[in-house]
Amino acid sequence: MSFNIALSGIAAAQKDLNTTANNIANVNTIGFKESRAEFADVYANSIFSNGKTAVGGGATTSQVAQQFHEGSLQFTSNSLDMAIRGGGFFVTSSELETKDQSFTRAGAFKVDSGNYMVDSAGNFLQGFPVDADGNSTSVSLTTTKPIQIPDTAGSPVKSSNVKILQMNHNVGENVLDPAKFNPNDSDTFNNSTSVTIYDSLGESHIMTSYFIKPEQGSYTGESNWVAFYAVDGKPVDTTVAGSYETDTNDDGTKDGSALAEAADPDGLGGVWSGAVLTFNSVGANIGSNPASIITEPLGTAGANALGPGADGTQTLNIKFDNPTQYASPFEVNKLAQDGTTVGRLTNVGIGADGLVTASYSNGSTVPLSRVALVRFANEQGLTQVGNTSWKASIDSGAALAGEANSGTFGFIESSALEQSNVDLTTELVDLISAQRNFQANSRTLEVNNTLNQTILQIR
Repeated sequence: MSFNIALSGIAAAQKDLNTTANNIANVNTIGFKESRAEFADVYANSIFSNGKTAVGGGATTSQVAQQFHEGSLQFTSNSLDMAIRGGGFFVTSSELETKDQSFTRAGAFKVDSGNYMVDSAGNFLQGFPVDADGNSTSVSLTTTKPIQIPDTAGSPVKSSNVKILQMNHNVGENVLDPAKFNPNDSDTFNNSTSVTIYDSLGESHIMTSYFIKPEQGSYTGESNWVAFYAVDGKPVDTTVAGSYETDTNDDGTKDGSALAEAADPDGLGGVWSGAVLTFNSVGANIGSNPASIITEPLGTAGANALGPGADGTQTLNIKFDNPTQYASPFEVNKLAQDGTTVGRLTNVGIGADGLVTASYSNGSTVPLSRVALVRFANEQGLTQVGNTSWKASIDSGAALAGEANSGTFGFIESSALEQSNVDLTTELVDLISAQRNFQANSRTLEVNNTLNQTILQIR
């Protein structure tokens, strides 16, 4: 009996040594959780034995329990590295379409050849789908998908609206004749401003707005300015009416065509036509004509001002945001348009709530996904599968999915990794203790052997 007791003590001490050695070996493993060997005594008895004199049968290992307290953070320069401050696990899958998921606290992720976020073992990080505003459309674990980061911002979007913001016209500008307008001669217009627009293929073009202060007697209203437009230097037509015309009928009367028209002094072909902006006596806009222009050059029906392959009938809506006419220099504080070209990936950001956003060279920022987190009723019931990963079991309970930084879930720290939660000093002390325990049980076995030898040698 005493041999078995000593052997059980040696086995328990060996298990303690193995557990401690494994903790020490993984002191630098990202996301590793230390283990603790837990033991119980062995006691056998029956209804006919005397409990007051019964002796235990030794020790046994009841459990090697994982300790899931949080490790310290190590900050990095990789925006795809993530650490969870608080409760929760990342969700990964070994295949793109599988729902065989594992869970980890190791957040050292990178991008594979398919632009998917993966860990060092090639497992795909799972995320919740989001809408265009970055709001999660579902927080169910069954709807998670591998997070992919496209290196382009999708198809180009042709410009449809151009907004000229906070523009002021100087009331003291010289009066000019719109009929003599020539974009190549700066003496024929008062001011100009330009903005980059995009065609249906994502090619950039320069749209220029020219402003002319004409004689006011030919206009209705307090004070007026004429606006002409060009794309890449080619005149384009407006499709809305203004209140100015330069041509006269045979009888000398105006026909009320309501367009500012210029002949062809620049030799570019066609007729320049524009819109009219009207201001009152205190410089406020009272009758601006937001213009719609088409990119087909005037006088060349069917031609394309934007180049081969692009949509030649592209329409641009020109909108003025509260223009003014004061006794101060001409200025335009901001120009905006809604088109984009094809963008290349420039940066990836991950918020505290797990929202993954990609920034592209065309200025667009696209929400891609939201990193999925899960929790368990009993973390120590999780089954280890290696690579600092676990799987759910009956003891752990089902995975409870949710968003980071909400409820009982911790928040995500980007450009950081959670280090092993092993305390090396404690482990070295435990190693000494386990060694002494092993030696003591070995001595017990040796003493029992000596006693048996002594008994056998009695004559």
